[in-house]
Amino acid sequence: MIDVAGILAENILYIAMVTLGGMLISWSVHFVPVGGAPAAMAQATGIGTGTVQLAAGAGLTGLVTAGAVMAVSDSLLLVVASGGVGAMIMIAVTMIVGTWVYVYGVGVPPASAKVDYDPITKDRQDIYVSQGTEGHGLPTVSYVSGVIGGALGGIGGSAIYFALMSTSTTLIQSDLVALASIFAVGIFFVNAVIPSYNIGGTIEGFHDPKFKKWPKAVLASFVATLMCAFVGIITIGGL
Repeated sequence: MIDVAGILAENILYIAMVTLGGMLISWSVHFVPVGGAPAAMAQATGIGTGTVQLAAGAGLTGLVTAGAVMAVSDSLLLVVASGGVGAMIMIAVTMIVGTWVYVYGVGVPPASAKVDYDPITKDRQDIYVSQGTEGHGLPTVSYVSGVIGGALGGIGGSAIYFALMSTSTTLIQSDLVALASIFAVGIFFVNAVIPSYNIGGTIEGFHDPKFKKWPKAVLASFVATLMCAFVGIITIGGL
């Protein structure tokens, strides 16, 4: 018989860490400039793919780097930092290559339709937006916002992985790594999907009016991740 109450009491700190990680992931998605299909045709600002794909790509890269570091160190700060840096590199490379395609392939300048001036560089935006589009490419503010989002997502994902790996269990190391990875990836996807419904289409970054809707998604992710944390900790702790 599994002592559910005992497992939860013994690992309460890790439950909190998983929940916090999920909330960070949900918040991070709102920073990533997602343009979807319109951006793929240079008719909207952002990267030409979906919210979940971008968030998961950055987050999973963070999980890989966090897993590699955790194999040689059990320092929470090192693991979390490596996850954040890994995700930042992935999303930064994605955005810079996308910018090259838009500028040199399609032939459009990076421009935002949400603001008249870039909040960071103060460069004029509206005069460079092509008629009939909602912007195109990745202006500086969207690029910086995406890197911030990658960092938050990587930190959240690696915190979840660290918590699951640190749960008290009798599993051998290889089985624990496999199970923790499965749960970490699953929880990441849950928290990448929730903000997608909240955003409802495209978002340019923290300067986009839709960014203000993030508290609703984070609250929903708190509830969803808390339940996932209970299931994950009980499963790993009970084996």
